[in-house]
Amino acid sequence: MMGGISMTDTAPAYGLWSLVIINSAVFIFFAFSFFKPQTKRDWRSFSAFSAFLVALFTEMYGIPLTIYFLSGWLQSNYPEVNWLSHDAGHLLEMLFGWRAHPHLGPFHILSMVFIGGGFWLLAAAWKVLYAAQQTHTLAASGPYRRIRHPQYAAFIMIMFGFLLQWPTLLTLLMFPVLVYMYVRLARREETEVRAEFGDEYARYAANTPAFIPRWYGERHLHD
Repeated sequence: MMGGISMTDTAPAYGLWSLVIINSAVFIFFAFSFFKPQTKRDWRSFSAFSAFLVALFTEMYGIPLTIYFLSGWLQSNYPEVNWLSHDAGHLLEMLFGWRAHPHLGPFHILSMVFIGGGFWLLAAAWKVLYAAQQTHTLAASGPYRRIRHPQYAAFIMIMFGFLLQWPTLLTLLMFPVLVYMYVRLARREETEVRAEFGDEYARYAANTPAFIPRWYGERHLHD
């Protein structure tokens, strides 16, 4: 299993379309409840994230296209691994030869940190953004105090976490495209917010990084 619903060691490894649907629905619902898309831009970013999840879980529980595509190379270089077993889908754990159970391996643990942290950031950012929208003020507290686009950063963190846990060729191709899309959406959003808040947003943007927090030499909006 991964961060989703488990299956027993004796169960079939793939072709479990009910798990594809259930896991996709659960994680998309979590993201929806934390992100709460409202604008066309929100729905565009949320839809792209949802497509990433569906592609991921399709390979995780449905059809292991990446394993099939790489089967010749994998079997030649790692003949001791049963590449059609479910655990073998944790490719990084397998390729680096960790002898621990894949769910206890370093890549899986690190992936859960990114996924859990991403969902936490998504929820924390929405709380601040919602309050700012109700009062027609600039969102500049909580996660917004550290970065200008915490919700987009959260989506990127979650996707990166899933890539660490269960990399596939399709999601690896999708990831940079989606990151680029989020950067473009963030720039368009900033143009609109800058027009609304003017100098206040200019000062905020000058002191606050876009996606990666600055943990040293911190400057404050009203310094």
